[in-house]
Amino acid sequence: MDVLMPQLGETVTEGTVIAWHKAAGDTVKSDEILFEVSTDKVDTEVPAPADGVLSEILVEAGKTVPVGTRLAVIGGAGDSAAAPEPTAAAPADTRVVSRSIPLDSVPRRDARGRPLSPAVRRLIAEHGLDATAISGTGKDGRITRQDVEALLAPEPAESDLVPLGRMRKQIAEHMVRSKATSPHVLQAVEVDFHAVERARGLHGEEWKAKEGFSLSYLPFIAAAVCQAIPDFPHVNASVEGDNLRIHRRIHLGIAVDLGPGGLVAPVIREAQEMGLPTLARAIRSVAAAARDGSAGPDDLVGGTYTISNSGTFGTLITAPIINQPQVAILSTDGVRRKPAAIETAGEEAIAIRPIGVLAQSFDHRAIDGAYSAGFLGRVREILERTDWSAALG
Repeated sequence: MDVLMPQLGETVTEGTVIAWHKAAGDTVKSDEILFEVSTDKVDTEVPAPADGVLSEILVEAGKTVPVGTRLAVIGGAGDSAAAPEPTAAAPADTRVVSRSIPLDSVPRRDARGRPLSPAVRRLIAEHGLDATAISGTGKDGRITRQDVEALLAPEPAESDLVPLGRMRKQIAEHMVRSKATSPHVLQAVEVDFHAVERARGLHGEEWKAKEGFSLSYLPFIAAAVCQAIPDFPHVNASVEGDNLRIHRRIHLGIAVDLGPGGLVAPVIREAQEMGLPTLARAIRSVAAAARDGSAGPDDLVGGTYTISNSGTFGTLITAPIINQPQVAILSTDGVRRKPAAIETAGEEAIAIRPIGVLAQSFDHRAIDGAYSAGFLGRVREILERTDWSAALG
């Protein structure tokens, strides 16, 4: 005869075998207590359904199974249980025993008077827990076996080990090589973007309606860089052994973020030939190609000067790493409205202006601080004094 998990209540769907009162091979009598079972609703002792021999136990104590599951088999009085096959010792549960306390010391009810099932009390005893410190999720806040097991479960790992992707590895190698190759120096200037902001305010809506994208600060900065480089050509160069190769043409790299996987710097070739509108469209085009994966290998090499645009994230100042074999790279950081001293009609005044930082890392083998500072000053002068509305036209 099969011994089944009883349904102790209409809505009960599973039960936990707390303990067996008989072992395999023992003789049992009808109505003699055979095992204890626990559910969220009730704990009870279950009698044997018939006389005979408990020939086999199928579900060990501590297991939770659905209602109707075969728990054991009772055979005739003449049956005997087969000797169990030797098994390897189960691995020790590292959470158990070390802090166990006597079962009798565990109260039968929690701090609010709700009963604790035998299975819950046994778990609390085995692990030396304080029943008053356990939050119950059962009916009326009763502590269930799952509540105790959740408390005993190992905490999730504090970190995840994520392998670096191919692009991330290449970037890492390139950046380490750049820092090892070039003695990096950082210089930065504040720029009043009032003239740029005025042009964006006058033409921004018309531009977006016509071109399909917003007119950001980046094209204006790129245009200013292209205008300033002829006055400071050594920033548009590369070191070759004991020589400095100064490039006559400006192939402008634009750093494009591709998310956690990395970034690339597609190149706008012959940028010195482009006016502001053409440069804005070119920046938009190469960035889109980089993000959708349509940029080819030739589109990512051959740059002579690079701009990294962190300003969209509101950064204050960034020290970019030089894109080898170039000798300089410019970071454009966030533009914020700040009080600024201005001069009008020969008098000084305080005005609220859009102020941003341009930071350049340069290779000290190729140029010195005064040269870099002169270039940054020229870029700032162009940005602040150019009639950008006319440039857009």
